[in-house]
Amino acid sequence: MFKVVGFKGFKPIIFLLMFVSSLYVLVSADEGAFIGVNIGTDLSDMPHPTQVVELLKSQQIRHVRLYDADRGMLFALAGTGIKVALTIPNEQLLGIGQSNSTAAHWVSQNIVAHYPATNITTICVGSEVFNSLPNAAPVLVNALKFIHGALVSSNLDRQIKVSTPIASPIILDSFPPSQAFFNHSWNPVLVPVLKFLQSTGSSFMLNVYPYYDYMKSNGVIPLDYALFNPLPSNKEAVDANTLLHYTNVFDAMVDAAYFAMSSLNVTNVPVLVTESGWPSKGDPNEPDATLDNANTYNSNLIKHIINQTGTPKHPGIPVSTYIYELYNEDTKPGPVSEKNWGLFDPNGKPIYTLQLTNAGRTFSNDTTNQTHCTAKEGADSEMLQAALDWACGAGKVNCSALLQGQPCYEPDNVAAHASFAFDSYYHMMGKAEGTCDFNGVAMLTTNDPSHGSCQFIGSDGMNGTFMNGSIADFNSTSSSSWRVRGGYVGGGLLMKVLLAVLLS
Repeated sequence: MFKVVGFKGFKPIIFLLMFVSSLYVLVSADEGAFIGVNIGTDLSDMPHPTQVVELLKSQQIRHVRLYDADRGMLFALAGTGIKVALTIPNEQLLGIGQSNSTAAHWVSQNIVAHYPATNITTICVGSEVFNSLPNAAPVLVNALKFIHGALVSSNLDRQIKVSTPIASPIILDSFPPSQAFFNHSWNPVLVPVLKFLQSTGSSFMLNVYPYYDYMKSNGVIPLDYALFNPLPSNKEAVDANTLLHYTNVFDAMVDAAYFAMSSLNVTNVPVLVTESGWPSKGDPNEPDATLDNANTYNSNLIKHIINQTGTPKHPGIPVSTYIYELYNEDTKPGPVSEKNWGLFDPNGKPIYTLQLTNAGRTFSNDTTNQTHCTAKEGADSEMLQAALDWACGAGKVNCSALLQGQPCYEPDNVAAHASFAFDSYYHMMGKAEGTCDFNGVAMLTTNDPSHGSCQFIGSDGMNGTFMNGSIADFNSTSSSSWRVRGGYVGGGLLMKVLLAVLLS
């Protein structure tokens, strides 16, 4: 649904899911569906454009959307091959929509001056104009045509497409999707916009926010339905007119757009989702804006897109999508959730790690390409102790560094010791899937847990290797007893236990 988005400067551009086997971020092949990311700049400490581009490159992000023609970003993106969707801010829309020469000047300064070194593929004319700046809507069609005409004059119209992002609330009666239609009051503008998209081979740009649909449904929409979580067949939403089954809000909204266009006799314009995401933090009245839910939504969305799933109406037809957004924007006005849609903080540290197992071609979101396995914050101490016992016993981890007087003895608590053992086991097993779980008390992180002289495996070039024999599994094996914390085993007995374990 409609999301308030600022339009000053190089505006918001739009991850963060829990830590899973490394911080993955998006991308598919150049053909078919792709996942991109929006880049907003409402940060108190906005990274330099070269730092932004280094982050994009390290994460193999190949499609970005900018909210303004920021020259620094355009220069920094030159030569990278990253595909850029460039936005004309709403405050410039009136001038461009009323003057062909102003549109030509904009294209000359912001497109021709940078292309092809900077791989600009798309121009977004305004953003959510019908909701955010309705007084500019009457000139929207002219703005689209003037910008496209300037591209034609520069022989760039085949390389660069022109469209305008639209907020999903303009689609009324969106479920069942087959009954969806656009707000009739905007048809005098929407019809020529759609005809323009049709004639130029451009996409219908739609901003889709299941989070807002869920929040405003007062419990009618189940959380799992909004998050792409699997539903039993009897819980799937069925369109009674088409008998199509919908398992998530995203697909229903995209198909509602297709049906709404069809109601205006437009049937061959593809949908491109220019914004979608989930906030990782919110105000007290936003209890579902959490790290877990943001992780779940974005992970499931990415897998849904790059697996070429399509929608029930158009199965297998790609629905390329830009995630909202790259950074948390701490200076954005509004509720806490408005500041927490990002995948990274200004230092490039992931807010969470996407869960993208079997999601096709994905890449580590960790700029050092390292992940570690540590005790999960708040995990039950007895469960941690049991997992520690197992790792240092049946798991065959060398835990001698945890002995009193050794580098990793301090801090002397079960969480710190378990983190060392978990990480050692994780790297010993080659970071294989499922080796950082320990019955749910472990998590993956891109933060190196090494401290002082205590160096964890995988840090600073330390590499883990497979042990001889079969891979043991704590999740299905009872733990042996191996305790090093004060109060559990003392003095010489501790050394005897340790030697017994290490030599077993």
